[in-house]
Formats: sequence, C-alpha cells, structure tokens
Amino acid sequence: MAGNRSKNNQGTGQGPGMGRGQGRGMGAGGVGMGRGRTGGQGPGAGGECECPNCGTRAPHERGIPCFEKNCPNCGTKMVRAS
Repeated sequence: MAGNRSKNNQGTGQGPGMGRGQGRGMGAGGVGMGRGRTGGQGPGAGGECECPNCGTRAPHERGIPCFEKNCPNCGTKMVRAS
C-alpha cells in the first residue's frame, strides 16, 4: 500500500476539493415565507371564549388560548367566540 493510505484504500481527505457549490438560498424574503392568513397576528387579546356544548361565554384571557380553558358550567373545552 502507498505511504499515507490505510488498509481500506481511503485517502487522507486532503485532495483538491470541489469548492463550495453554487447554492440556491432564497434569502429572508423567499417563496413561502408569508405570515399566514391573519398577517402573523392571532385574534387578539379581547373577545370571548364560548362553550360549544352549552353556549356559556367567558372573557378571553391574554396568553391563554380558549381551547385550553374548560367551561365553568359543563367542563367542555371552550372555543374562540366569533
């Protein structure tokens, strides 16, 4: 075998190389980088949560999605009132 080659015929990895390639990055404003239907904003801090089972309404609390709250009357998960 040659001086700097191992038993499995692999080199040392120090050949001429192939460069970095052409790259096809899209940058910060590429295709598919939209902010969604609502412009990146949720429904907002105001409004109410509503029980889909019994219709009970409760004020929406900032930072707590309605679907994480249980109805105070029947215990069903609430939804955002429209």
